[in-house]
Amino acid sequence: MSSLIYFFKQSIQGFARNLSTTLGSIITIFLSLFIIGLFLVGAIVIDNIVKSVENEVSITAYVKDAPSQDDAAAYKEYQDNLAAVQDYIKGLDGVSTVSFKTKDQALEEFRTMSTNSDIVDELGANPLPASINVELSNPQQVEEVANQIQSNAAFAKISDEENPADSLKYGQRTVERLFQVTNYLRYGGIVLIVLLVFIALVFINNTIRLAIMARRKEIAIMRLVGASNGFIRGPFLMEGALHAIIGAALAIGCIELIRRFALPQLQASLAFLPIQVDGNLFLIIYLALLVAGLIIGLIGSAVAMRRYLRV
Repeated sequence: MSSLIYFFKQSIQGFARNLSTTLGSIITIFLSLFIIGLFLVGAIVIDNIVKSVENEVSITAYVKDAPSQDDAAAYKEYQDNLAAVQDYIKGLDGVSTVSFKTKDQALEEFRTMSTNSDIVDELGANPLPASINVELSNPQQVEEVANQIQSNAAFAKISDEENPADSLKYGQRTVERLFQVTNYLRYGGIVLIVLLVFIALVFINNTIRLAIMARRKEIAIMRLVGASNGFIRGPFLMEGALHAIIGAALAIGCIELIRRFALPQLQASLAFLPIQVDGNLFLIIYLALLVAGLIIGLIGSAVAMRRYLRV
């Protein structure tokens, strides 16, 4: 316990001896961990948005108008094909539910969503097609399910386009673009984190080097009286750890201010996006930043001692 107190006192003295480099080290660690923390929060928000978009992925298969019931044979064939297609889709892997929307239901839905009811009245005859709506249990299989639907012979007979593929509408391309963007952000974030950690290590290394130089006579005397290597190294490890703890605390404090004040305003402004982050996740992020800061501080100190402290 007395050794820890001694290490702490010596590290505080090291702060005073090299104030400018100490502040530079702390600020560098703070900025590095702050940006890393923001990146982690942003990654969680983006992941929530991607999952939300994924859950909205569905397939709409448009079908042509049913023949007149006056032509009983054609009408029956159409209904048989329609039923066969729905039964076929229900049996596909990754499909959750299958429903049919008539032309009238499509028009009523358009009327409900439209801000100008006059547009609906001016349409005259209902131009909207009937459709088979497919909800997926696994959005990642949307391309596979769509390909199976368009290759179905019964669907080819009732699709509203000559090419059945043109009758299928789904949002997979949107999700794929979103995944591409998030992947670019992740790779860019990893490169940025590595660069920030390297800069922080350089600053800590330089600070500890100056502390070693300032105490070189005291270190020489300690060697002569038989002080152990651990006792000589202890204050420098403690100093690096304190830099990291202070920098991490500043980063955590700033992120907490953002969580309490900025994030609620952002959520209110973008209520249509799922940007809520669970409080427990923030606690995990704070713990990760603290541990990362300590690791950076200890590694930076250890590297400096290995290079400049021959004990």
